[in-house]
Amino acid sequence: QVQLVESGGGLVQAGDSLRLSCAGSTSGRTFGTYSTGWFRQAPGKERECVAAISWSGGSTYDADSVKGRFTISRDNAKNTVYLQMNSLKPEDTAVYYCAASRNAVVATFPRQYPYWGQGTQVTVSS
Repeated sequence: QVQLVESGGGLVQAGDSLRLSCAGSTSGRTFGTYSTGWFRQAPGKERECVAAISWSGGSTYDADSVKGRFTISRDNAKNTVYLQMNSLKPEDTAVYYCAASRNAVVATFPRQYPYWGQGTQVTVSS
């Protein structure tokens, strides 16, 4: 099983940058064997996958809404997944969640991820 803890959220102004971190701990399997994704959910909106990365880091996905601005990466030696967010916009405001899956390839639907963190709030003011 996997426990995930997000950090790095906060209140920033449009155009600012923020880096989210997801610290993972596992039982039975190493964190490096789990593919991970970053999701966000704004009030009244469905949970949306913004980025995902395979367990090896060799395959990534990023949503059209964040392409060129957000970058997902991982450091398996530190059991940590990152989401670097640049050029933030007010529409990026949401609770951001880290999720993990045993799938070897990237996944973009919430139902594909059995393990979730508690979320971290990102608020971007105009």
